Amino acid sequence: MANIRDLKKDINFVLGDIIDAVYLWEALNPKEDHAKSEAVVDDAIVTFDELIAKVNDNKVENRSKHLKAVNAELETRGRALIERVNSL
Repeated sequence: MANIRDLKKDINFVLGDIIDAVYLWEALNPKEDHAKSEAVVDDAIVTFDELIAKVNDNKVENRSKHLKAVNAELETRGRALIERVNSL
């Protein structure tokens, strides 16, 4: 982990790319029901808010370990969202 700024950028880029992929799918499939895709976007936004809040939490005991856990959670939750996008 290089620094907090890079972790915040990673969170922004990963979840932003997922949202972009959903919007692209919606544009390419205008006749499909968009309820599932909108749920993916909503979950991505909630994930973003939760992860940024965890990064900004200064009251943790071991900051480095905490940030590594946030990075691992980003990877796990990001993969889950990507699988949901792929299943649309």
